[in-house]
Amino acid sequence: MVAINRFIKDFGIARIIIAIFLLSLFIVAPIFGVRVDQSINDVIVRFGMNSIMVLSMVPMIQSGCGLNFGLPVGLIAGMLGAVISLEFGAVGFAGIAIAFAVGIFFAAIFGFVYGMLLNRVKGDEMIIATYVGFSFVFLMNIMWLVLPFKSPASVQGFKGEGLRTTISLDKFWIHQLNDFWKIKVNDYWTIPTGMLLFFAFMAVLVWLFFKTKTGTAITAVGSNPDYARAAGISINKMRIISVMLSTMLAAVGMIVYEQSYGFIGMYNSPLAFAFPSVAAVLLGGASVNKATILNVVIGIFLFQGILTMTPSVINSAINIDVSEIIRIIVSNGMIVYALTRGKKGGE
Repeated sequence: MVAINRFIKDFGIARIIIAIFLLSLFIVAPIFGVRVDQSINDVIVRFGMNSIMVLSMVPMIQSGCGLNFGLPVGLIAGMLGAVISLEFGAVGFAGIAIAFAVGIFFAAIFGFVYGMLLNRVKGDEMIIATYVGFSFVFLMNIMWLVLPFKSPASVQGFKGEGLRTTISLDKFWIHQLNDFWKIKVNDYWTIPTGMLLFFAFMAVLVWLFFKTKTGTAITAVGSNPDYARAAGISINKMRIISVMLSTMLAAVGMIVYEQSYGFIGMYNSPLAFAFPSVAAVLLGGASVNKATILNVVIGIFLFQGILTMTPSVINSAINIDVSEIIRIIVSNGMIVYALTRGKKGGE
């Protein structure tokens, strides 16, 4: 009984309720003609697609910079890496490797500037980050039209200049991670082993980073700035490093998402990722000043699981195509819940 009470306290009543609701959706799915194996496949794929973007929340939270509502800054760096990779005409693993390298390079630059800005607005980081994310997206909307991209796969065909709204990766590096060591269970269920292993690799790197001297200093800055200052730690420097790391992870996450999705979504597409990523890490048990890899894993699974299963089950149950309406209600409902939680979990 003591162990059960401790589990409920640690995991949180709200998350237990959400997990039970998700499990019940899997149980009743066959009754309404929804294939469980296909649903599991969808949840796993969506988990892998969004995992590194949610993981990118951890460094900034740990440094006390709060939730990274400026996630689009890193996502745009990833988009730059992707379209420049297409400019080189690189395919396969070489293509996605170039996208990673270029994306991380730009993310480091963007992250440095972004971190310097957040250092000037301490206490209001999340508000300013939201404005930064929106502003940078709209600035880049102009740049996507004027930058000298020439690849026929990327530019608008009727003018030969300016990037398309969506760019297909079909002939370049689509599913490079998904198909690496993939396991086909049946016609409806294929495990994207490579994408999951890549997330595990990135998660281990982040975990190891926070075991280093710099990582420990970042955690100290987020937990107790006065103690960190007394210990001789440069708070501003550690915050900038954390923002750069978050931005670089976001760039990698965007490329992982794109190779799985099969398209590079341009212009306003980065705006669709910040709030769900923030909600997922909060749903997993993180707070505004503490987050772990476990919070990321639990949060993504619960968020993407509910987001995947609820529309399909309800849509099949009432025989009316309201899946998009339900998806919007459920996703925004979970975002509102996550964002209104207290610092210690809000249960």
